[in-house]
Amino acid sequence: MLTSRKPLIRPLFAAILVALLQTAVLGYMIESRASILRNGTDVVLKTIPVDPRDLLRGDYVILAYDISTIAPDKVIGGFPKEATDARMSVRLEKQPDGFWTVSEASFSPLPAKAGSVVARTQPIFYYPTPDAPQLAVRVDYGIERYYVPEGEGLVLEEARNASALSVTASVDDTGRMQIRLIAVDGKPLYEEPLY
Repeated sequence: MLTSRKPLIRPLFAAILVALLQTAVLGYMIESRASILRNGTDVVLKTIPVDPRDLLRGDYVILAYDISTIAPDKVIGGFPKEATDARMSVRLEKQPDGFWTVSEASFSPLPAKAGSVVARTQPIFYYPTPDAPQLAVRVDYGIERYYVPEGEGLVLEEARNASALSVTASVDDTGRMQIRLIAVDGKPLYEEPLY
């Protein structure tokens, strides 16, 4: 009688173990995002228009920021000499108009500095052009899409294209960013809950 129950215990134990592991992974993903929103430093970013032919209306809004283009004169420590997958550290500083802009960037980590926040970009493929002058570097931060309820994206797209849309993003100590708030003409329209 014991031998007939023993084969059932192993699959049941394995199923419980897999369910616990999946729950732990999902919990980690949710808590990781919530931790940035709870403990990060808020920065207000100015959005820029995006070519409307690239939009998928109704499900999400494509966001582009002025901090997404790094001018070559802002890059300290030089550019990579060989083609590489890299991340950049981007120092953001608050301006008199309330928006945060790029003060410097580097392909190496930047140290902490009072009055600024260091954001990390998503991985980019950098290909140097030895004989050409350095060009601006286009980067993403992982906050370039904002999902909205179906049919509500048009308001955000129109505000974005009229330069009336702003995004408040939280940046944690490691440079990861999460969208906290979307505002139109300074009035909050969407605010992200922690959970």
